Amino acid sequence: MKRLFNPDFNAYTANVMMLFLRVSVGLLLLNHGMPKLQKLLSDEPIQFAAVMGMSPSLSLTLAWFAEFVCAILIMIGLFTRLAALPIIITMLVIVFHIHSDKDFSDKELPLMYLITYIIILFKGPGKFSVDTFIYNKLNNKNR
Repeated sequence: MKRLFNPDFNAYTANVMMLFLRVSVGLLLLNHGMPKLQKLLSDEPIQFAAVMGMSPSLSLTLAWFAEFVCAILIMIGLFTRLAALPIIITMLVIVFHIHSDKDFSDKELPLMYLITYIIILFKGPGKFSVDTFIYNKLNNKNR
């Protein structure tokens, strides 16, 4: 029973949880990025929100980049902190610009993504990532 209430993590468990977090939210975000890729590749005219004076096609391309390319980078743990920034910006735009006049329920999912990717930005990818592999290789070269 005492173990159930123990607030401490060992380093291995924390790193496994970061891997789980990165992969799971990355897969969930891919579900939003894939339809954007299909829109970009289709011959149909692009109908997407024109954000901050950008054309709908540029807005769609930037949203696809964040929700697809950056999600994949975060899943594998490559350039993790850098890749989190476009996703965070995209979620901020969705919450405060696209859904600004809508109910909280319409903002809830992008807010959950926003919070999650802010955690990833500050915590980093964890031990089980390409970033850590590269970091360790660079540090071993300097010794």
